[in-house]
Amino acid sequence: MLPFSEACERNKGPILDILRSAFADRRRVLEIGAGTGQHAVHFARHLAGLAWQPTDRAEYLPGLAARIAEEGSANLLPPLELDVGQKDWPDVRADAIYSANTLHIMAWPEVEEFFDGIGRVLPAGGLLAVYGPFRYGGRFTTESNAAFDLSLRERDPASGIRDFEAVDRLARAQRLELEADHAMPANNQLLVWRRR
Repeated sequence: MLPFSEACERNKGPILDILRSAFADRRRVLEIGAGTGQHAVHFARHLAGLAWQPTDRAEYLPGLAARIAEEGSANLLPPLELDVGQKDWPDVRADAIYSANTLHIMAWPEVEEFFDGIGRVLPAGGLLAVYGPFRYGGRFTTESNAAFDLSLRERDPASGIRDFEAVDRLARAQRLELEADHAMPANNQLLVWRRR
C-alpha cells in the first residue's frame, strides 16, 4: 500500500492553481520533503513543461519511489535523497524549489540549514515556494493553528509553527525577496520568494 496523506489530497488543487502561474516560466523544480509523493505526482502531471525532482530523507524514499513508479508521468524524475542538514545537496540544476509542510516539522537549526542550502543551490532569478502554516507578529492566524502548534510541540518540542518574520529574515539573508504571500485553505500560506 502506498503512503497517503489526506491533507495532500485536500490542498494539491489550490496549490497547483498558484504554481501554474508562479512556475509558468520555470524548467526544473527541486521539491524538498516530497513525503508521500502525492504533490509531486499531481504537479508534474499538470505542469508538463517542468521537470519535477522530488527529494526526501532516506527513510521516506521507498514509499516515494513506489508512488512515482506507479503513478508518475514522464517529467517526474526518480527521487533523490536529501536531508537539509547535509553539507552537499544533490547536484540538481533547478530554477525553482518547492517545499510543503516541512518548516513546522523541522527543528529551528534545520530550518536555518534549509535556507543555507537554498542559498547554495538556487541561482539568481530562481523561485522558492513554501507551503504551510505561519504566525505573523508572533500571533497565530487562527485558534486551530494554535492547537496544531501545541500538538506539534507535545510530539517534538523542537518543532512548531514558525514566525513568518523569522523565516523571511533567513530568506533575505540568502538574497531572497518575498514576491507573494497567498492565503490558502485550512489556515495555511503559500509564500513565494525570488532570488536576486
